[in-house]
Order: sequence, then C-alpha cells, then structure tokens
Amino acid sequence: MKPQSRAALLFLTPGMALIALFFILPVIAGFFLSLTDFDLYSIGDAANTRFVGAKNYASLLDNPLFWRALTNTLYFSFVGGPLTIAVALAAALLLNAKLARFKALFRTIYFAPVVTTIVGVAIVWKYVYHPRVGLLNRMLDAIGIQGPDWLGDPRWAMPALILLAVWRGFGYATVIFLAGLQNVPEELYEAAKIDGAGEWKQFWHVTLPQLGPTFVFVGIITAIGFLQVFAEPYVMTPDGGPLNATLTIVMLMYREGFRWWNMGYAAAVAFILFAMVLLATLANTLIRRTR
Repeated sequence: MKPQSRAALLFLTPGMALIALFFILPVIAGFFLSLTDFDLYSIGDAANTRFVGAKNYASLLDNPLFWRALTNTLYFSFVGGPLTIAVALAAALLLNAKLARFKALFRTIYFAPVVTTIVGVAIVWKYVYHPRVGLLNRMLDAIGIQGPDWLGDPRWAMPALILLAVWRGFGYATVIFLAGLQNVPEELYEAAKIDGAGEWKQFWHVTLPQLGPTFVFVGIITAIGFLQVFAEPYVMTPDGGPLNATLTIVMLMYREGFRWWNMGYAAAVAFILFAMVLLATLANTLIRRTR
C-alpha cells in the first residue's frame, strides 16, 4: 500500500468507525426490528419477540391511516419544499444586489428562526393562528376578511403548518444560495451584457446554471427536513390535528412506537420513510446530472 493510501486510510478509519457505530449498525438493527412483533412485552423479556417477516409492512399498506399520513407528508413536502427554495432564492438575490444595504443585519434576521427552538416557535405561531385573538386573523379583520380557524379546520391546518415551515426554514437556504451567488464569476455577467443579455436572460442563462450544485444541496437538505416533519404538527395540532389533517409519517411512527409500544410496526414505518428520503435524494442528484 502506498504511503498516501495508508495515510488516507488512517484519517478515514475513525470517521468510518463512528458512522458504522452510530448509523449503519442502528439501521441494520432497525430493519431486523421491523421484521418482528417487538412490543411492550418484549421489552421485559426478549424471548417474547417473534419473527413475522413482512407482516408489519403488509399490515401497514392495508392501514388507511398510513396512506393518510403519507398523503399529508407528501403534500407538506411537495408544497413547502419548493416554496422554501423559491423564497430563499429570492431573498438571496435581494441580499446579493449591489444596491442592498445592511446585508449582515438581514442575514441575521433571516437566519434567526433557524436557530430558534422549534417548540418555542411552534407555540408562538399557535397563538398567531388563534381564531379569535390571533395576530393573523386580527390583521385580516382589519381589511374586512374573516379569517378561518387555521389549526382547527382540516382545509387550513396543513397550509398553516407549511407557512410556518417556510418561514422557519428559508433562512438557512438563503445563506447557502447567497454563498453560491457570491461564487459566480463576475466575468460571466460582463460577457452576457456585452452580448446584449438583459437582467432576466442573465439570471436564466448565467445565475441558474452556476447555482446548479447549490440547488442540489439545498434541494436534498430541504426534502429531508420536510419529509421528517414532526415537531410542528405535534406541538400545534396534537394527535394529528382535525380529522388527521396534519398526521405525518413521523407522527404515525411516534404514535405506534411510543404510545402503543408496537416497536416492530413503528420500525416498518421508519424504513418506509427511509426509502422516501433515499428516493428524494437520488431524484435530486439525477435531475442535476441530466442537466
């Protein structure tokens, strides 16, 4: 083995060992757990655990509640994810403009919700959405619009959560996009201006292509975060909200695992979520490679 390879292996071994210990082994253990009927009785005595094969997965696919949770999760992700990216890109473009002032201040303001405790944020927004004394409905009343019961109406509960998630998450993506914009060579814009390209054509043919790798990273991180949504609906709409309108995959997993102690069943839910996250990551990567 060459000295360079030996040195690389030496540096990589501790990190790979930690990944194997805290990620690969738990994933393997969780998969085998999903093939059993591990429950409250098995915690007291592991001998009570039985191997059931794919029974948990078959039962899950026959459960209407699972499909409702899956639909809600996909709705939350496919609406909230692109909306977060669009808002973040717009904010980054504004911050990157030459005429923009107080850039450091606005970066701090945009990023502040990201580092704020999600439980605290959810509690505050729960009062913002209050149908009678909430700030949002009071603002709507001021312009003659009767606001709905945001968290109590099945039609509005999920859009309300999406609005919160976009507000809380776009700051992180904004900082990433801003870093990507600042790495775009100025010579490309100058060449585009010489060729007669206006602002829109510069954005479409220079800015967006140069932000390709940034879009992939932001898309993957955003998709993973939205698919794993739990704290917002758990705090703001307990037990899945009105008519399970905000029940998500992670909430269903939590309910089965820590309320009913069906650990094997909950592990099956977790692995389906793992497959969804993996597919979302691969899709983002493949889309980038085909362009």
